[in-house]
Amino acid sequence: MKAPVISSWFGRGQVEAPPDITSAALRSDRFRLEREGDWKRLEAIIVRMEKGGLRRIADDDLIALPALYRTAASSLSVARETSLDAATLAYLEALVQRAWFQVYGPRQGFVRWLRGFLLGGWSRAVRELWLDIGIALFVMVAGAVAGWLLVAQDEAWYYRLFPAGAGDPRVPGASREQLLATLANEESAAGLAGFAAQLFSNNSAVCILAFALGFAFGIPSLLLLVHNLALLGALLWLFDTQGLVVELAAWLSVHGTTELFGILLSGAAGLHIGRSMAFPGQLPVLDAAAAAGRRAAVVMVGVVIMMVVAALLEAFPRQLVEATSGRFLIGGTMLTFWLAYFILYRPAGAAGDALALPEAG
Repeated sequence: MKAPVISSWFGRGQVEAPPDITSAALRSDRFRLEREGDWKRLEAIIVRMEKGGLRRIADDDLIALPALYRTAASSLSVARETSLDAATLAYLEALVQRAWFQVYGPRQGFVRWLRGFLLGGWSRAVRELWLDIGIALFVMVAGAVAGWLLVAQDEAWYYRLFPAGAGDPRVPGASREQLLATLANEESAAGLAGFAAQLFSNNSAVCILAFALGFAFGIPSLLLLVHNLALLGALLWLFDTQGLVVELAAWLSVHGTTELFGILLSGAAGLHIGRSMAFPGQLPVLDAAAAAGRRAAVVMVGVVIMMVVAALLEAFPRQLVEATSGRFLIGGTMLTFWLAYFILYRPAGAAGDALALPEAG
């Protein structure tokens, strides 16, 4: 076969291509021609899947899809090893990437993922942590009681647990009027949006820390719950000395029923991971921790939503509603909603992995 010719940029006429270039070109063409049929078939299947999912795919093509994907991946490997032409290599890289996403990637978009998460996935994940939630709840109640008893025995404990800032009237010995003024509402909503963002940041930091510390067998997570609830117990004691514990409870309930619930779930999620590592059962420790981590991660995605809600409640209704009964109504409504969602809401057929990432685009 006569060697192909190429145009010369440095003179008239044409010159023959060197033998090594000719050999490489022929090898690349032969490689492509031998496998191009499978590549084109795979590409056609991928195009139909990208446009309409599995509904557009014939049974024969669906059965052949894994084999066609492996063939394309093998061709890509050969193309890289033998340094075939750049066009073939680029085509195979794009094709294998698209095929991998359809064969092994997620099947759902963001809207479908979010619908599955809210309509059963989140509540189911929370129920799977029932033992850890029970332990965390017991620890939180014990922490609040311990904080109350400590400051009731020695007021110095109040400053250890609740370091008041400069000018903060919430200190032992404060008058009833001073404490009541801290529970007063705001006259307008101006500036409360920034306040809500700050509250979300603070609340989320506590929840993430309670979750992240679970790797140490859950003990640090429980200690963090005890500390945070001891602060609450000390504050309840302080207001009780002036007969304002009911007013404080109403003030806290607006956002606290959501915020404390989120902290409870965060601590339970961290404890769930730590407990799975300490007691892995029949599974290896890493496998048990990975399975627990997937369940706990679903719960934590929902906790972020709860912290957003808590920040909005704390910044707006709590600051704008003054009546004790109105505050209790808001807090009680939110607590009822969360309990009903996590315990009673069990839609039929709510299955699937709520952690699967949504499909891009």
